[in-house]
Amino acid sequence: MAYSDVLLDRLMALHPRKIDLSLDRVYRLLAALGNPHHRLPPVIHIAGTNGKGSTLAYLRAMLEAAGQRAHVYTSPHLVRFHERVRLAADDGSALVTEVELAEALEECERVNDGAAITIFEITTVAAFLIFSRHPADFLLLETGLGGRLDATNVIDRPLATAITPVSMDHAAYLGDTIELIAFEKAGIVKPGVPCVLAAQRPEARRVIEEQAARLGAPVCVSGQDWIAGEERGRMTFQDERGLMDLSLPRLAGRHQIENAGTAIALLRAMSAEVSEREIAAGLQSVDWPARLEPLRGGPVVNWAPADAEIWLDGGHNPAAAEALATAMAELEERNPRPLIVVAGMLNTKDASGFFAPFEGLAREVVTIPIPDVEATFDPVELAYDAGRAGLTVRVAGSVEEALASLSPSEAVRVLICGSLYLAGHVIRIQEAVSQ
Repeated sequence: MAYSDVLLDRLMALHPRKIDLSLDRVYRLLAALGNPHHRLPPVIHIAGTNGKGSTLAYLRAMLEAAGQRAHVYTSPHLVRFHERVRLAADDGSALVTEVELAEALEECERVNDGAAITIFEITTVAAFLIFSRHPADFLLLETGLGGRLDATNVIDRPLATAITPVSMDHAAYLGDTIELIAFEKAGIVKPGVPCVLAAQRPEARRVIEEQAARLGAPVCVSGQDWIAGEERGRMTFQDERGLMDLSLPRLAGRHQIENAGTAIALLRAMSAEVSEREIAAGLQSVDWPARLEPLRGGPVVNWAPADAEIWLDGGHNPAAAEALATAMAELEERNPRPLIVVAGMLNTKDASGFFAPFEGLAREVVTIPIPDVEATFDPVELAYDAGRAGLTVRVAGSVEEALASLSPSEAVRVLICGSLYLAGHVIRIQEAVSQ
């Protein structure tokens, strides 16, 4: 175990609740550290329910294709905590080193002096401390949960903000309606700062636009001020500056066109000097694991029948499932195969809502537990929810058991999904062979 992992385990004990939305503890620790959040490069702040990580990944790829240096803060991680903190470099960017991460965590722990603070809050402060010590052109900052009271929302004057599609998730913390959740996400909007708005449900768009109007923040809205779409196997982006004809993004799924379009609209809002050629390059160099990622080779693939096609995605809410089902349906049109969904989920998620979009599309769902995750859905209970959604279901004890049980006589398409924790588990298995 790395020393940073020991520190993280220790920091988990500083607050009895993992999630307790507030900014008071963050401001207190930042002040004690000399307010490192005041010494950051220009910040682009992104919130939303789905797509914010992919949008940020496109933005980073496009900026780096243009020779710009960008720090990146994302959450959660898939395999190692270090994935959350990416530091700008002349030849792109790199994950924070173990030494620097451990030193920042130690410093925050020492200055915090045992006071109550959640793990996300203290690690976000540690990330700001690290970012403040390295020059960069931009900091691409993803919210953790919500926006208004998210630990990242201490940036008074970002360069631009963006809100990706808002849907139902984390209702216990953000509210049980789209309007309430949208209000929380809209908390990152700042006076006079341009906000890019991805495609939204009408009720979410109304709440966000009302908040932006109150603050005098100009809003650049998908479908109104810019349009991203697909025409004849190409991606198009159009705004008041004109039309761009681009190759489809490297990341699979129709929903990635909207995410890429949001990133391009952000570049415009930032007045970043990025050419169409560099935007096109970013669309092809983007890297964001476990987002409709095809698995080719490795132990997980080897567990399945030889002709199986394996896809991995960390999507875990109904809106994500709708995007996944659409992508699987499009694959089915081009290359018909029976679809098997292998799913593990946290027991806090809307399982029936997640499975509903796969009715009539998936031949069967195989439910599994997520290893080493206390809040995993019992696979029998998860199977019950999938059955309520009208799907044929069976239970397996693991990813390996689920894949090994598939019939070798038929070339199937397998989608492993339902949780970023499950996706991280799969990636760890894949990476263990290459190390």
